[in-house]
Amino acid sequence: MDWNLDDNRMIWPQLKEQMMRSIVAGQYPMGSAFPTVRELAEDAGVNRNTMQRALRELENEGLVITNRTAGRTVTTDETLVAQMKENIAKDRIEHFMEEMEAIGYRADEVIKMIEERGVDNK
Repeated sequence: MDWNLDDNRMIWPQLKEQMMRSIVAGQYPMGSAFPTVRELAEDAGVNRNTMQRALRELENEGLVITNRTAGRTVTTDETLVAQMKENIAKDRIEHFMEEMEAIGYRADEVIKMIEERGVDNK
């Protein structure tokens, strides 16, 4: 995974967010084995305890399931994954719209720009 960590924010929430995006994007398919804490921590260049905290949060949200004998797996709950994907999208849209409004665009102007971009990219 390509980790993009911002030193100005706590690390474990960033790890959680990035792993969550990877799950909903299908990079870790539903039902598949999830990498170990050690593998993930080494790959991200972070302390194992920090990675463990991020994984615990993913478990609390139900995206990753711990099986004592088989390690961690990605959930098979399609509804949960779809809901998380929608939540991420809505959060991104909200952030984007706040930025656009801050520079003076109205929602209808932003929608028009997006529609024009879509037409240009076909």
